Amino acid sequence: MNTREAATHGIPSFASARDHADTGSLSLRDWLVHLAKTGRVATIDTPVALEHELAAVAKRLDGEQAAFFTRPHGHTVPVVSGFMSKRAWIAEAMGVDESALLARFSAAAAGPLASKLIQREDASCQQVVHTSGIDLHALLPIPTHSEHDSGPYITAGLVIARNPRTGVQNVSINRIQVHGPDRMAILLLPRHLHAFQRDAEAAGDALDVAIVIGVDPLTMLASQAITPIDHDELEIAGALHGAPLPVARCVTNGVHVPAFAEIVIEGRILPNVREPEGPFGEFPKYYSAKEAREVIEVAAVTHRRDPIFHTIVPAEMEHLLLGAIPREATLLAHLRRSHPGVKDVHLSVGGVCRYHLWVQFDKKREGEAKNVILCAFGAHYDIKQVVVVDTDVNVHDPAEIEWAIATRFQADRDLVVIAGAQGSPLDPSTTVGQPDDAPSHLQGVSAKMGLDATRPVVYPAHVFTRVHIPGEDTVDLQALVAADNSAFDAYLSRDHG
Repeated sequence: MNTREAATHGIPSFASARDHADTGSLSLRDWLVHLAKTGRVATIDTPVALEHELAAVAKRLDGEQAAFFTRPHGHTVPVVSGFMSKRAWIAEAMGVDESALLARFSAAAAGPLASKLIQREDASCQQVVHTSGIDLHALLPIPTHSEHDSGPYITAGLVIARNPRTGVQNVSINRIQVHGPDRMAILLLPRHLHAFQRDAEAAGDALDVAIVIGVDPLTMLASQAITPIDHDELEIAGALHGAPLPVARCVTNGVHVPAFAEIVIEGRILPNVREPEGPFGEFPKYYSAKEAREVIEVAAVTHRRDPIFHTIVPAEMEHLLLGAIPREATLLAHLRRSHPGVKDVHLSVGGVCRYHLWVQFDKKREGEAKNVILCAFGAHYDIKQVVVVDTDVNVHDPAEIEWAIATRFQADRDLVVIAGAQGSPLDPSTTVGQPDDAPSHLQGVSAKMGLDATRPVVYPAHVFTRVHIPGEDTVDLQALVAADNSAFDAYLSRDHG
């Protein structure tokens, strides 16, 4: 399937194409075609500046339509943003109702499918290969997003590397600042890629990596799965698709990448080399500081003919949801292992889909909700605040959560506070009182707060019975409400003396 065919063919339903995963039909292009057919792509066909203007337009459209820029200034390669900016769209890509989203992701994470290695000539991500005279600024339309960002950033690149000890791959999304034609700085948080890099550096070796830009939404989502080390997230992508994900071996190293991606940057993280990176507007909607970071030296760029560049506008819905859904699925499974009464969880948008967790719980004994709170804090260090509510409260509705706190919570009885715990290093409130050059082991120290907003197991009469009007959920308004206001107008026109 060549690039022009991929850009114009259509499918009746994106999820139905999972049966053809090994043909290459499951690409970013398929999803964009599907969104366009349903009015969810806005095409910007006038030139826009890569510095700020492109991100400003994409931000205004975020959550409503994907933004497709046909003429980013000075480039023929188009840019897309915001194609995963609604929870319902992600469920649609999976082929499930929104209520089944976490269960579907959890099932894929629990049952990964080994990827399928295909020949280079069949991998559209390697239709065009650049191995000399590489200039990333000339090849790719890399935007500068926020006002005080220190330069252009790759924000939607899947960074793939192999464990130097075991050879098993890891996939993550890391912010990457493009410093020069073939040189980039990357933020490595203390997770699997960082562990790989430390092992390679300890041996005096560079770490081979690939940065993959422009994949379908399910592969994008799988990259954010929270798994133990040595679990390849591309295998979770295969499970989400319902068939092994086709992968290709990189041109200059042994990393395997999604074969039908738009663009792949091949390179290596250099040992014992650090260069300044930042400031950068991160997901908490604040800037992270300028610090010395690891450096990627680029060896090759491969791409489809007529590729599409994907950028994520930091701190907007596409960014937040990519982190939220895999975390929610992991947190739900973790909590249920110890507390089967946990029914649902939600990482709130106001808590930047990382820090504030709302838990729906079927409480049977007093004190259980506090145990759930403590279990949640141990599940992921990012969690800063937990609210536990009863099963009659919708954890996806902020007004419902606030109502439960207002009517079922008392601070002297139901508040849990834990001081001095590990939190997110990107939470700016954790830096208060710390010197600018605080060592990494002191960064991100945070207080945790839990709110038990559940009603008592036993209560007198109807004190905690929620007000309900019989029939309010089932009344047929369409049958009862008149098509126009003629009867209303006629009544008011009467002479009532």
